[in-house]
Amino acid sequence: MREYGFRFYYRAASGSSARMRNRFILAPLTLLFALPVPARPPQSPPARTLNELSNWAMRPDAQSLDAPVLRRSLSRAEAETAVDLLDAARGRKIAASAKSAIGAKAITIGDRTLRWESRRFGDAPFGKRSLWISMHGGGNAASSVNDRQWRNQIGLYQPAEGIYLAPRAPTDTWNLWHEAHIDPLFQRLIDVQVAVNGVDPDRVYLLGYSAGGDGVWQLAPRMADRFAAAAMMAGHPNEAGVASLRNLPFAIFMGGADSAYDRNRIAAERGAELERLHAADPGGYVSMTRIYPGLPHWMDRKDAEALPWMAQFTRNPWPKRIVWVQDDVPHDRFYWLRIPDAVAAKAGDRIDAAVDGQTITLTGKVPAGTTLRLSDRLLNLDRRVRVIVNGRKALDGRVPRTAAAIVASLRERLDPSSAATALVTLP
Repeated sequence: MREYGFRFYYRAASGSSARMRNRFILAPLTLLFALPVPARPPQSPPARTLNELSNWAMRPDAQSLDAPVLRRSLSRAEAETAVDLLDAARGRKIAASAKSAIGAKAITIGDRTLRWESRRFGDAPFGKRSLWISMHGGGNAASSVNDRQWRNQIGLYQPAEGIYLAPRAPTDTWNLWHEAHIDPLFQRLIDVQVAVNGVDPDRVYLLGYSAGGDGVWQLAPRMADRFAAAAMMAGHPNEAGVASLRNLPFAIFMGGADSAYDRNRIAAERGAELERLHAADPGGYVSMTRIYPGLPHWMDRKDAEALPWMAQFTRNPWPKRIVWVQDDVPHDRFYWLRIPDAVAAKAGDRIDAAVDGQTITLTGKVPAGTTLRLSDRLLNLDRRVRVIVNGRKALDGRVPRTAAAIVASLRERLDPSSAATALVTLP
C-alpha cells in the first residue's frame, strides 16, 4: 500500500541565525500526492552529533559539561553550526529570565542595581542593532544631583542608528562608574540587550561625560574586548593607563580651558601617548583627540562628532595581538586569554600575546593554568598549535574543537562572535 502525505524539511539558519533567535528557514515544502514516502535514511555521525547537541541544549537541566556529546571532537563546519545552535538556546534562556529586568529597566547583582533609560534610532534588523552605553556625570553628590545628570545624559547624543542607553549609576560616590560592581553589571546589561533587543555584540560602544568620562578612562581598558569603540568626554583617568586599548579605537574630547584637576593637560598627554603607541604598532591604538581651544568643561555639544567616528568601527574579537594590563579591578578573561584566578592578579600585571601563523607567543606575568580560548578565526585548528610562554615551549600539538568549549564561552557571555570552539589550559 502506498503512503501519502506532506513532508517538511527544516534546518537551522546558519551564519546570522544566532542573532535571528528562534527563527528557522523552512525549505522546501514538498507535497507528495500519489508518491511513496521512503524510509528516512540513517543519520551520518556529524548529523547525529548535532542532533544530540540540540536535544541536550533543549533540556532544562542542561548544566553539566561532562555530557559525552559535549566532549566529542568537532569539525570546523560542525563547530560553526554548534555555535549558532548553542547561542540560540542560550539566548532564549537569557531572554526568558530577563523579562522582569526589561520591564523594570533595571538589573540587580547582589546589593547593586543598575537602572537605565533608552531610545532607539534607525531601523536595523534584529541581530544587527548597535548599542551605545552613555554614562552620566556627577558623582560625590546628592542623589537628586546625579539624577539630573542622568536625565541630561539621556538626551545628550543621538546616534544615526542603534539603541542609545543611558544607565543610572548604582551609587552616588565620586568613582560611581568605576567601582568593582560596574563591570559585571555592564556584562549582564550587554547580554540582556543582545538576547532581547537584537544587539550585535560586535557593535557595542561606550561613552561618558565628566564623571562618566572618568568611567570611560577606567572601563574601556578593563573591558576592551566587549566594545567596538569608546569615547571619553571631559573626564579624568586617575591611575588608569592606555596600554590595554591596543585593539579598541579610543577618542578623547576635552575643552581647552577645562583645567580642573589638570584634565586638559592630561587629555593632551594621553592623546599623544596613543599616537606614539600607534606609530610603534600600526596595527593597533587607533585614536582621535580633540582639545577644543577656549572651551570649558561643557563643550557645547561639539563632542557629538564622536558618534559618527565611533560608528565606523566594529569589534574584532580575535585580534592577532593582545596587550592585557590588569587594573585595580581585575578580570579573568580578555579576548582569547583566560587566567585561572582574577583575585590573585595584581594591578599592573601585564601579558603580551601574539599569533604568528600557528604559533602563539605569551610574555609577561602569565600564571600557571592560563587558558587559551581558541577558534579557527584565530588560527587553523586542523593543524598543530605551538605555544611559547616566556621563551619556553608550553604546547606543540593539535587542540580539538568541542561543544564544551562553546558552552563555557556562552555561559560567560552571550557573545557568539567571541565564543571559543577549543580550549587548552597551559601547565
